[in-house]
Amino acid sequence: MTRLAVAAPSRAAADAAGDVARAGGSAVDAAIAAALVAMVNEVGLVSLSSGGFVAVQPASGPAYTVDGWMDRPGRGRDEGAPPARTWDVTTEYGGGVTITIGPGSVATHGSLAAFGEAHARDGRLPWRELLAPAVDVARGGFALGSASRFYLRYVHETVFGWDDVSRAALHDAEGRLTEDRVVVPDLAATLEHIAAEGPRALHRGDLAELVVGDLQARGGLLSAADLAAYEPVVRAPLTTRVGPWSLATTPPPSVGGVVVASMLRLLDDHPRARWDADDVAHLVRVQRAVLGHRREELEVAGDLDEASRAWLDRVDADHRAVLESGSTAQVSVTDADGAACSITVSSGYGAGMVAAGTGIWLNNCLGEQELNPPGRPSAPGSRLLSNMAPTVGRHADGATLAIGSPGADRITTAVVSALAGFVSGGLDLASAVAHRRVHVHRAGLPDEDVRVEDEPSMYFGGVGAALTGADGHLEAVADPRRAGVAEVVS
Repeated sequence: MTRLAVAAPSRAAADAAGDVARAGGSAVDAAIAAALVAMVNEVGLVSLSSGGFVAVQPASGPAYTVDGWMDRPGRGRDEGAPPARTWDVTTEYGGGVTITIGPGSVATHGSLAAFGEAHARDGRLPWRELLAPAVDVARGGFALGSASRFYLRYVHETVFGWDDVSRAALHDAEGRLTEDRVVVPDLAATLEHIAAEGPRALHRGDLAELVVGDLQARGGLLSAADLAAYEPVVRAPLTTRVGPWSLATTPPPSVGGVVVASMLRLLDDHPRARWDADDVAHLVRVQRAVLGHRREELEVAGDLDEASRAWLDRVDADHRAVLESGSTAQVSVTDADGAACSITVSSGYGAGMVAAGTGIWLNNCLGEQELNPPGRPSAPGSRLLSNMAPTVGRHADGATLAIGSPGADRITTAVVSALAGFVSGGLDLASAVAHRRVHVHRAGLPDEDVRVEDEPSMYFGGVGAALTGADGHLEAVADPRRAGVAEVVS
């Protein structure tokens, strides 16, 4: 048995981590098992057709990240091929967003491939045992969670109602969002196939052929060549020291990690006590500087890695000069051995369709404008941008931390707010996660506004954090803004 702390999106996901811990699994095993359950029951937020990042702090040795984010599809596509089939949907979700959906919005998934890489490095249990809880949830059916139901109330008809299988799974006979348990045809069999064949089953073989065949028949870009060529990438993380903590987060192509790293450096160890008006004003200045630079420079950089290094060098060289110038699921785990794993995964807003014969709701990450900003060069096979910033940390005394958040462009500001309150602000972990947040919306544009949280709102993210103290005590915190579950297995 492994003693660990887990923060997960749902009771079923937390239970999956607990089952794996009791079987002797590692922090990485537990986080993967919980994330796989989320891919089943967090409908509209994440699915097997997803991309994500895994941040790992092993019990000994340096931290690393596994990039399993989305690739742009279209390898080998004829120049004269008809345009991909997409259309726009406008919804009041999130204060009003326009979403591009349909077969042509589906990007090349990579989450499971990333899970496989992390499991090969720091897993203990056989791969098939990590899939078992997700198989059980898919076979028995599940009730929609509060975050999923909140999103689907806005889009169950416009996004998830045009495809026959999707519509039948989520709606009752009168066309209303179902109140019953959701059972998705073929999904349990798909998970059993992945358990038997391994994490590359969504990239080669019968299952990959089913996904591609249905998409190609309906006007999608994704091809067998795109799936076969996909590879997860192990990268050295961006590391920032805040007081006695060394915090490691995702490097490019996740622009989210760059934003978190630069904000933490610019905060200059603020707040030094509980947040006061000066601390909030400083946080707003930091957000304006960083998010404005992201929009103007990082999002359109031809070489994001080089642009990110140059930006962080500038931040480190002169703080004063710098300052004066979307839908996801999160699992965080630490164990008693001193290992930490933070996983963030997303399927965008969803393409609205289930790949025939698979039970897999497909992503729409080509249809998210902030991940595909105008003017950013992006060839088939290249990674899309991402806001994700799963983060792991080690204290000078040996304590370990795993933290991250869903929330689109609010991911970075949610993570930074919680980290700042905990690592330098004198707050305990639960208070830091629950603390009121500030987000500078559309930084650097004429209609920029500073959004200050009056009451806990899912709009401001849903941080999940797990901590192993220097004395071995375990703590898990789930953000009260979402119906996540925090649990200690001991």
